Amino acid sequence: MEVLLYTAAALAVALAVAHSLLGERYILIRLFRRDDLPKLFGSSEFTTQTLRFAWHITTVAWLGFAALLVHAGRGDLTIPGMLQIIGLSFCIAGLLPLFFTRGKHLSWLVLFLIGGIALWCAA
Repeated sequence: MEVLLYTAAALAVALAVAHSLLGERYILIRLFRRDDLPKLFGSSEFTTQTLRFAWHITTVAWLGFAALLVHAGRGDLTIPGMLQIIGLSFCIAGLLPLFFTRGKHLSWLVLFLIGGIALWCAA
């Protein structure tokens, strides 16, 4: 079972990388060339940056799942360890809206709170 979990983790990492790189190149870039995107907060820039961070949050989640699978494969997945992985995944995900929208999309607050709570409970 250990090999299967490591295989699943490697596939999750590969999927995450492919999702981000190929999605950025073949979907997001092409989508952002359109002139008819909604103008949120007065411009389409907020819309594009929101779509970009929302796309890449999936990648962060899959990398977090991969970490959980690795620990499960090693047989050392504990509740505190699981909470640490979840907390870090949410905190990293919170960096995306903070960076891409310069903090205008307030989801970073909620993502940091979730991550902080998980990390606090892991201690």
